[in-house]
Amino acid sequence: MQAPPHRNTLFVTALWAVWSLWCMSWCTPGLAQERARGQKGEALPSVELSPGYYGALQFDAPIPGAYDLPALGTAGNGQVLDRRGRSVSLHDLYGDKIVLLSFIYASCNDVNGCPLATAVFFRIKTRLLEEPDLQRHLRLLTLSFDPERDTPKIMAQYGANLQGGQIDWRFLTAASEERLRPILDDYDQTVQKQYDDQGRPTGAFSHTLRVYLIDRERRLRNIYSVGFLHPDILVNDVKTLLLEGAAGNGGGEARPGNGLHGAGDDKTGYETRDYRTRAKDLTQRRGKPADLAALAAVPPLGLPPPPIPAHNRLTGDKIALGRKLFYDRRLALNGTFSCAMCHIPEQGFTSNELATAVGIEGRTVRRNSPTLYNVVYATRLFHDGREDTLELQIWAPLLARNEMGNPSPGVVLRKIRSLPDYQGLFERAFGKALSMETLGMALASYQRTLLSADSAFDRWYYGKEKGAMTAEAMRGFRLFAGKARCIACHTLTDQHALFSDYKMHNTGHGYRASVKARPPAKKKLLVAPGQHLEIETALFDPVSEKKPNDVGLYEITEDPADRWKYRTPSLRNVALTGPYMHDGGIKTLREVVEFYNQGGEPNETLSPTIRPLGLSPLEIDALVAFLRSLTGSNVDRLISDAFAAPIGDPR
Repeated sequence: MQAPPHRNTLFVTALWAVWSLWCMSWCTPGLAQERARGQKGEALPSVELSPGYYGALQFDAPIPGAYDLPALGTAGNGQVLDRRGRSVSLHDLYGDKIVLLSFIYASCNDVNGCPLATAVFFRIKTRLLEEPDLQRHLRLLTLSFDPERDTPKIMAQYGANLQGGQIDWRFLTAASEERLRPILDDYDQTVQKQYDDQGRPTGAFSHTLRVYLIDRERRLRNIYSVGFLHPDILVNDVKTLLLEGAAGNGGGEARPGNGLHGAGDDKTGYETRDYRTRAKDLTQRRGKPADLAALAAVPPLGLPPPPIPAHNRLTGDKIALGRKLFYDRRLALNGTFSCAMCHIPEQGFTSNELATAVGIEGRTVRRNSPTLYNVVYATRLFHDGREDTLELQIWAPLLARNEMGNPSPGVVLRKIRSLPDYQGLFERAFGKALSMETLGMALASYQRTLLSADSAFDRWYYGKEKGAMTAEAMRGFRLFAGKARCIACHTLTDQHALFSDYKMHNTGHGYRASVKARPPAKKKLLVAPGQHLEIETALFDPVSEKKPNDVGLYEITEDPADRWKYRTPSLRNVALTGPYMHDGGIKTLREVVEFYNQGGEPNETLSPTIRPLGLSPLEIDALVAFLRSLTGSNVDRLISDAFAAPIGDPR
């Protein structure tokens, strides 16, 4: 009986000798010939070739250092085998250099697949030979996802004609499919074996080609698919990371002019493995329920007793029911969207990813999601102050077409009545059946328990704990209460601090955004992290919805004196709740302080409390340090409680 081909040493040796020659002729100069044929108008193969590599780029590769590559998460780890069969962890191959990692299988013959990744790496290798400074800082890794066939010996043969000089290009495999699977899962690399009509493996795989850029902190900084897999893009991204390191910025808070697409495009915080795991699969979000009723009964240091209406006193049953409703995706018209998808617990009960919210089916909402921390103290709700009770507030998002999309209260109530897991819950909590009133009361009860304080400031100011705040943050508080005059609207007393008067003010930001702003001749269209296309603004008009004007409180009162007035937000946990302002138009706390330092934006109804502050850069730093000291100590507890809540299964 003849041995399987992959176990026949002579066959394998011959096969990979041919493969190496084919790869050198086809993957490198062969691709150039195909590109040349296309430019001459000659017929190309019937397959649609990668637009990035086989033809000219449709845009100029971005200049290194002119943009940022936000951290996308921690690069996965796992044990692999080098070409000598020695076991090594992936993380041991990261850290000392920037890494480009591709997953391939050696027998792939798809010109838009594994040979493309190898060809791009070969072109980068050629560039490295010409740029020794870059060569010292970059490592190329090619890892097979076919360990059954691609043994260390095969990978050594595969790379023999591709390596050379001092280029650090390593060819890896795994000891088994079992050892490889967690690595593929960590990188979201889907790989499926193909079988013939008899159920036998064909030796081919279905997979999505991806190449990963990993920095020295073992963080993913970019992921390239076929359309963007081009040596110029990859090399410029590597150089951008090198420039970032030289500038001492590790992909954290945005620098002015850093090329981020918008206020919500800063992915700071995503580099933690814990966040990536939670975001990857909701079933992995394991939390611990908190005693929210006890939290409301004895609020954290720095907060006064919460004002609870007499007709809706807090009870454990009401809070539990409201919490269940808040995280239930079935309350949306199409069963896919919950309150928590705009007010995300681990993002400050707002959304750090988006300047303005997005509702069901991706429908745009024109305003930023306000945080729900300490919302119980708010005397006005929504940015324009249109509502004044939490019991009534909930119906606006439930019925808005671009939020949860329900056409009427009756639709919402009928849906909840039809769900078996809600049977008897309203009767137990309120002594009466589900109605518009009791639904609002339940959701309000949960929101009133989202109390967060006992911050470093509270422990220093109210707890008299001398070492609780840094010296810089203390200087910032003196500025906050003095020269900067922030305390005029963000109020506090000797007993407690809400850091808001909850009144309506025109700071000039709304005026600047809706009146003074002029569209540029060209707009940047984000097509990949850090990659933009500049499009003529005029081309957007026929295909895009006109951005609605936003005049704040005027839309409620129609009093011209109320134009561009918005509710003063609380500053508690403000470091967690960016981007800022009613439209999410300002990315960072420092930029917010700089806006007020210049006196806002002058207009005829500008609040008289807004005027230039004359703060120096060091004073701005101190004020920002103070604002960061306002993060409550129980934030993690509230997040853990949220993770313990059911999310509602639309099936």
